[in-house]
Amino acid sequence: MEADNETQEQQQDQDQEQLQNGPKAVKATSSYRSFLKEVFNGDILTKGFIVQNAWMIVIVVVGLLFYIGNHYAVIMDLNEIDALKEQLTDVKYDALTQSSILMRESRQSRIHELIEEKGLDLEDSKKPPYVIKLEK
Repeated sequence: MEADNETQEQQQDQDQEQLQNGPKAVKATSSYRSFLKEVFNGDILTKGFIVQNAWMIVIVVVGLLFYIGNHYAVIMDLNEIDALKEQLTDVKYDALTQSSILMRESRQSRIHELIEEKGLDLEDSKKPPYVIKLEK
């Protein structure tokens, strides 16, 4: 009987301590393992905070996914812009090279050399060109 009285007194003391200390004392006694057990069992999803804010959590997750996708698309666009700028520079230099080759080949002295190399019986014109005017 005496042992029963002592255990009842100890139980009453513990109950009074929990009432005085509030929920903080209960949380302090819970262990890391019990928290992980709640997470892996899915019990944490039924807690008040998660249930009350479920829609807000869904909205935040969807927003984050949208942000990540948008960021990825922007990076891909920037890479494409860089590649196109490099290609444009290459094309500009090719056009400049072709233009200089055309200018070199179309000089009068170069044309005269080509005529002589091919053995054509052409001569430079002694008369300057003139404009033909048509009356309407």
